[in-house]
Amino acid sequence: MATLTRSDVEHVALLARLGLTDGAPARVTSKAGTVEVPVEVTDAVMPGVISIPHGWGHDTPGLRLTVATAHAGTNSNLLADETLIDPLSGNAVLNGVPVELVAAERSADTPVVGS
Repeated sequence: MATLTRSDVEHVALLARLGLTDGAPARVTSKAGTVEVPVEVTDAVMPGVISIPHGWGHDTPGLRLTVATAHAGTNSNLLADETLIDPLSGNAVLNGVPVELVAAERSADTPVVGS
């Protein structure tokens, strides 16, 4: 789930403008990729923050991982830009990734990754 903030009226209005409500599908896009996740609106994260619990994305067609496929989770690594390197550690930047958030346009029978 993408966990979005609702800490005050301004942020609730922003979510409404984006067409995002609890359980609604959202598309999160970075320079590197896109994932679709169900939305959970909460005041447990800072305004402007999108929190996507890391999953391994075991919902790829053809996998024979029955338990992992049933609990696939969202592969947030798909959003990581391989050109972003933390200058202090030299490691890849895997959080704090700039993203765009929009309501996902999809049919009722299209699964949401991570649901």
